[in-house]
Amino acid sequence: MPPTMLRPALTIARYTLLEALRSRLLWLFILAACGGAGLAGFLQQLALTESAAVQTALLAATLRLAGVFLLATFVVTSMAREAADKGLELLLALPMPRAAYLLGKLLGYAVLAGVPAVLFGLLVALVAPAAHSALWAASLLGELWIVAAFSLLCAASLQQALPALAATGGFYVLARTVGSLQLLAHGPLTGHSWPQQAMTGAIDVLALLLPRLDDFTRTEWLLYASGGWQALAGVAAQTIIYAGLLASCALCDFYRRNI
Repeated sequence: MPPTMLRPALTIARYTLLEALRSRLLWLFILAACGGAGLAGFLQQLALTESAAVQTALLAATLRLAGVFLLATFVVTSMAREAADKGLELLLALPMPRAAYLLGKLLGYAVLAGVPAVLFGLLVALVAPAAHSALWAASLLGELWIVAAFSLLCAASLQQALPALAATGGFYVLARTVGSLQLLAHGPLTGHSWPQQAMTGAIDVLALLLPRLDDFTRTEWLLYASGGWQALAGVAAQTIIYAGLLASCALCDFYRRNI
């Protein structure tokens, strides 16, 4: 990145982090961690067997969903607020390329995603082995980076908070479930009529286009110590590919718009 782009990008990333501090996002992450721990502890008391496994699974699932929801909501509402306050036009009137603004935002959100990844990873380490908790936290960071990049793309393209949040939620649910949908589509009970074949083909196309977020942040890594460096390498590869692709799409849309 040339110096003329690096300095404004770092400045925008810094102010993005300051905005997160002023909006009390860090406190929301802490409250989510406390709420997840309390809920998992309560449901552990209701489990008749495997209470420790139940607590770990519920805690991991709750923290993952809380991290994704809070980060996506902050990205979308931050971009929508900036557009409504005409802050975007003011920034783009300065002598800097548009790419510096967008990359600065992405950098700020990427650093911000490290807060829940580290915080939740430390909390999970209280109920699971430290090495596999670290693997889980690193995978959560990659998942949050992809969600942040897609949220930024939706916020920049749709320019409205509610449609952007709905699109981000739909993307996340599909990316988490497309592997299961593909297994069902190719199962032995699937018929051979043309509508069912068309549906199977559509699911296969989705599986090719979407990141396999069901391979990220897997709870069985904590329960059965089944994760390893191969799993982390796959997560890292998907994160680099999809975060870069989503950032490129956002840049293309940003440059073609008349602001």
